[in-house]
Amino acid sequence: MVRANGAVSLRELARVVQTSEVTVRRDVRALEAEGLLDRRHGGAVLPGGFSRESGFPHKAHLATAEKSAIADVAAGLVEEGEAVVVGAGTTTQELARRLARVPGLTVVTNSLLVAQALAHANRVEVVMTGGTLRGADYALVGSGAEQSLHGLRVSRAFLSGSGLTAERGLSTSNMLSASVDRALVQAAAEVVVLADHTKLGVDTMFQTVPPEAIARLVTDEPPPHEDRAAAELQALADQGVQITVAGAAGAPSGAMGAVPGTAVAHPGPAGAAGQGGQGGPAGAEGEGAAGGPGGRPRREVPLPGQRGRHHPPGGGGGAQLRAAPPVAPGEGQMMGRVADLAPRRH
Repeated sequence: MVRANGAVSLRELARVVQTSEVTVRRDVRALEAEGLLDRRHGGAVLPGGFSRESGFPHKAHLATAEKSAIADVAAGLVEEGEAVVVGAGTTTQELARRLARVPGLTVVTNSLLVAQALAHANRVEVVMTGGTLRGADYALVGSGAEQSLHGLRVSRAFLSGSGLTAERGLSTSNMLSASVDRALVQAAAEVVVLADHTKLGVDTMFQTVPPEAIARLVTDEPPPHEDRAAAELQALADQGVQITVAGAAGAPSGAMGAVPGTAVAHPGPAGAAGQGGQGGPAGAEGEGAAGGPGGRPRREVPLPGQRGRHHPPGGGGGAQLRAAPPVAPGEGQMMGRVADLAPRRH
């Protein structure tokens, strides 16, 4: 499976061979010792330092619950009437399905899958870039795509990729895709990276977003045994990246505490917006209770010491990210709790 797809998750391996992840993890460790593959956070890749790109059919079935939870949180960052860019990827495709409910939204994308997800959203305007179709991920790439983004200005960009490290930021395995993603970054006042835990610590060939340009990372909770993934998240937080950890559907209450330094968002009384959260002053934007469907308010914990955002030359700052409201039952099946990872105090 690794040779065919370039990468595979432990969960997928356990499902295919019908055994436990503990057994699969032991076997993967033995194969790594023989030089047949390299272990990565939550999975394995071909040996050689950089992971090879997986095909879309394979990626579409990896970490589906985690991608859904990440998309639920990311959709809550988008406001009515906003203009955003959404890059290619299976996680951004999940995000697009949720953006169809946001009235007055304008979405600029180079992804056919994102455009397809929004095709029947009457209240959403979809702007496609030009370019050449890359069949591996159903994305438009090349000079035509990049030129169509020149002069564009939106509030934020939502991007995914093949890997994410604190040292190099977001990266991908394809040069043409990386070039378009960099153009998408230049068009946005803020960059939001969507990456599930299997991409943490994975380094691929072409950098798309350096860590200092990432305003926020939305990810899922790494498994308790993945200490390296937790360390990677902490290193990103130490660099000023605001990290929101979303729970996958069906996760039990109290399952969010595995990442060191994670603070859990606690429900507050309805209408209590403006109350002080952990690590931030009272009334700060993104704090306070957010009344949710069925009377399920919650507060999102802000990140202390937030550093400045990425601002492309000639542009102004974008709107500050606000706390993501909970998704109504049946819409995203996301847990009603979100955690933020804070930087360590030295």
